[in-house]
Parts: sequence; structure tokens; C-alpha cells
Amino acid sequence: MRKISPDGPVYQAGTLSGNPLAMTAGIETLKILSKPETYKKLMTKSAALEEALRDAAKRAGIATKFYRAGTMFCTYFTNKEVYNFDDAAKTDMAAFAKFFIKMLDQGINLAPSGYESGFMSLAHSNADINKTARAAYQAFKAIS
Repeated sequence: MRKISPDGPVYQAGTLSGNPLAMTAGIETLKILSKPETYKKLMTKSAALEEALRDAAKRAGIATKFYRAGTMFCTYFTNKEVYNFDDAAKTDMAAFAKFFIKMLDQGINLAPSGYESGFMSLAHSNADINKTARAAYQAFKAIS
């Protein structure tokens, strides 16, 4: 720690860095994540959301590409695969904006940009996933 400013040459700063409450929350989170079934639960929930959102778009007749990496997910309004930023920039961002508002109107708070991702957590229940799927279907139908 003598290398860290003000004693040493390395400057370190950040929101909540070293804050006792943030540190305690981090430690408790790591304890939960180290339990044997935690990641299996997260992957199961994430897969269920993925399937529900894909199905909602298909039933509503909306062309989307849904991508998921572990617990992180995103939806693009396009019928083409999205591999990079250039591909993402060619998707229908106006449709995403309408979708975002329709979801928000139903109590589902997604990331507000078509370039951002959502994240599944242990706090999300099966009821939350079902509510999200119903809201997504309604939102997709409203913009189709």
C-alpha cells in the first residue's frame, strides 16, 4: 500500500473505492457467488428469459436478434446477425426506442440504448421473467 498515493507514485481513485459499505456488499456478493448452485441458477434464469423473449418476438412477428453471454443479454431489431458495432449501428434503433418506452410503461426497466446490455440477477424471480415476457410480447405487438 506504500506504492499508493499519497505515500507512493500510484494514484488510485473511483466511485466508492474503499467505502466500507461498498466493500461489505462486495464481500457478501462474493460469498453468495461462491455457493455451488449459484451460477447454475443464474444460467437457468438467463436461458429462460432468452427463450421467452425470442418467443415473444416471434409470436408478435417482429424480426429481432437476441444475444446472450452468460447473464448478459441484448436485443437488436434486425433480421441479420450482429457481429460488431457497424452491424449494430445498422439495426432499427427507432424500433428499439419504441420497445424501450412500451416496456417501461409496463414496469420493465431496460437499458435505454439499443447498444447496451441487460443483466440477469439472482434477485429476478420466475414471476419477473414471466412478467417481462408478457410485457415484451405486448411491446413487440405495439410496434409491429
